[in-house]
Amino acid sequence: MNIRLRLSLLNFLLFAVWGAYLTSMGSYLHRAGMGENIGWFYSAQGFVSLFMPALMGVIADRYMAAQKLLSICQVLSAIFMCMTAWMGMTQGSEIRFEQLFPVYVLSVAFFMPSIALGYSVSYNALRIEKLEPVKVFPSIRMFGTFGFICSMWMVDLLGFQHDSRQFFVSAIWGFLLAAFALTLPACPVMGNTSKKTLANALGIDSFSLFRDKQLRTFFIFSILIGINLQITNGYANTFISTAFNGIEAYADSFVLSHTNILISLSQMSEMFCILLIPFFLRRYGIKWVIIIAMIAWVLRFALFALGDPGNGLWMFILSMMVYGVAFDFFNISGTLFIEKNTGESVRSSAQGIYMMMTNGFGATIGMLGAQVVVNRLVYSSNDALTKLEGWTNAWYIFALYALTITILFIFFFKYNKK
Repeated sequence: MNIRLRLSLLNFLLFAVWGAYLTSMGSYLHRAGMGENIGWFYSAQGFVSLFMPALMGVIADRYMAAQKLLSICQVLSAIFMCMTAWMGMTQGSEIRFEQLFPVYVLSVAFFMPSIALGYSVSYNALRIEKLEPVKVFPSIRMFGTFGFICSMWMVDLLGFQHDSRQFFVSAIWGFLLAAFALTLPACPVMGNTSKKTLANALGIDSFSLFRDKQLRTFFIFSILIGINLQITNGYANTFISTAFNGIEAYADSFVLSHTNILISLSQMSEMFCILLIPFFLRRYGIKWVIIIAMIAWVLRFALFALGDPGNGLWMFILSMMVYGVAFDFFNISGTLFIEKNTGESVRSSAQGIYMMMTNGFGATIGMLGAQVVVNRLVYSSNDALTKLEGWTNAWYIFALYALTITILFIFFFKYNKK
């Protein structure tokens, strides 16, 4: 099979695993009586990203081929995801946070490194074929978004978006990915080719990347921008499907029953925006690409505050459209920036560090902070209209934060275009 098709399938499966629950888990938790703990579940992805991607990156650089490690991670993640689904199904509304949360954390602990490993495997295969990643990878990564959308639609149309069966869908995709990863081109392992110090063996030397001022500043802003990443994944479905319930004007709204389908427009936008990345990177450079992404985050949150399932539905739809720019122009461009600005001996480690900054520190801080805001403004009241007003104010707070970081980034990130 052509290497582009094989890598496209890799990305399809990888993000299908995530798409099965990432946008709908909050709705399930709300209905299971754990709405006030949504932030903890989504921040778990960030917490494990503080160390797991970097750790697995070190193992992939020095001890085990990345495609084999990817397979192992997916098997373990799928097993724990099956346990999460089973506990939710058998205990129903009696399930407690302290029962479900630890098993879920173990699953995402092995899934989150898979994203960085997937990028490393993809970039390695393209180099073997003498293909330029900046030019070729965006069209391959687009199939990851397609897989995410397919998984979202599957969960929605099967009626799983409000219950724990969505986790079973994720696990099935995970087992398929684990098998397929073993068929991909072997990644180099530095192994015992030279005498290593303790710092080499532990991968601590990869943090020498912070000595470079440009990379250091980029990693710091990766945290600050990463705070935005999971907020709408955690709360958008819950907001749209529950905040407008009981309001007569929206009683027959299609999007209240099929919120996942509406949210999937965000991923459709991603598929298109990925293809724009090579042009924008060549024309404007990484700094302006990320500035554009940050402006899109401001619009993403503000349009949630202004929209509704009735006459304001177009604002929700527009919010979904700008998400592709917000996510891709930051996330995908960031991995390409790391690929072009690091040496071969630390590339997998560097991708792991980038994941640690964005989906680790950034997402953890972002989701725990968002949980405080939402619990204070929304879950502190039982009145439907007060809750709706609380949601509106929360989205405005998130938009104001994104605008502040945009301004800081413009002044403090000095890009040395190469």
